[in-house]
Amino acid sequence: MVRIQAYLFAYGLLVSAYACFANERGSAPLPSWNSTAAKSAIVTFIDKVTQEGSADFIPPEQRIAVFDNDGTLWAEKPAYFQLLFAMDEVKRLAPEHPEWKSEQPFATILNDDMITLLAQGRTGLEKMIGATHADMTREEFNKVVASWLNTARNPLTGKHYIAMYYQPMRELLNFLRSKGFKTYIVSGGGADFIRVFSEQLYGIPPEQVVGSRLKARYEDGDGKPRVITTDDVEFVNDKEGKPIGISQMIGRRPIFAAGNSDGDLQMLEWVTSGPGPRFGMLIHHTDAKREWAYDRNSRVGRLDKALKAAKPNGWTVVDMAKDWKVIFPVVQTAEKEDRNGEKVHAPN
Repeated sequence: MVRIQAYLFAYGLLVSAYACFANERGSAPLPSWNSTAAKSAIVTFIDKVTQEGSADFIPPEQRIAVFDNDGTLWAEKPAYFQLLFAMDEVKRLAPEHPEWKSEQPFATILNDDMITLLAQGRTGLEKMIGATHADMTREEFNKVVASWLNTARNPLTGKHYIAMYYQPMRELLNFLRSKGFKTYIVSGGGADFIRVFSEQLYGIPPEQVVGSRLKARYEDGDGKPRVITTDDVEFVNDKEGKPIGISQMIGRRPIFAAGNSDGDLQMLEWVTSGPGPRFGMLIHHTDAKREWAYDRNSRVGRLDKALKAAKPNGWTVVDMAKDWKVIFPVVQTAEKEDRNGEKVHAPN
């Protein structure tokens, strides 16, 4: 855990330094965004709701912004990164479970057959999540995820997963916070998984992550109280679940919401239908050269109904190919040592 924290910290410093340098060279916010209508809409909204004396002024305690994670803050191909983590965990644990060679969904995973795995639906996925996420304390789970993030690479890009966040979106998060907004992640992914890296990667602390979650139980054996995650699903924070999760976990209706798929439709509808100034945003994956181009026919991050709803609802659609100067972070660094003397490689 120490190594991944140092790894992320060093990398975060470099990217932050780059962003600060870019801002010093030009006072305009969001330096990784092109000067398009999308950027103008974002900056105009944030300025008008934070300027005292403005007819649209919103006090700081009401400045809540929520962001989906997969496909909105970082990439999601060839599959959601938590799914890829779980598949890697099955392979790592397989020597301890010889029965998995003939038991589903594990046999499919060991054969790298993702299409068949997804065809098994929720039952297969929940069984896999239970085998790789349950019967651990949060601290034990954090260590497993941190180890994976420190070593695993995306099979399509060869990049570390931690290097596949969107630089323009990180700048947007920072800009919102500089204007008195409180930023939250609201994801269909597991809250415990995202909390491992959300603070170092996005500046969003664990308590500001709203996600799907498993049930837990309390144990007090040998005078060592522990909270253990079980394999029973408690809440799925997707589609209709997102407004419910926000209402229950945050307690305020946000004024700014960003997503990228039909799984974010209800969140965007609910946020932007509230009283006063509201902002809804969709990330449209249109850049096949620098990332991927997909929407209606994608197995992952399908964007159809939400895209149709954007114009009548006044949501801003961010065209990645046109609106972003860069997609992934551009800062690279040579090998360094953390304070414990371990070698730390920044993602590339």
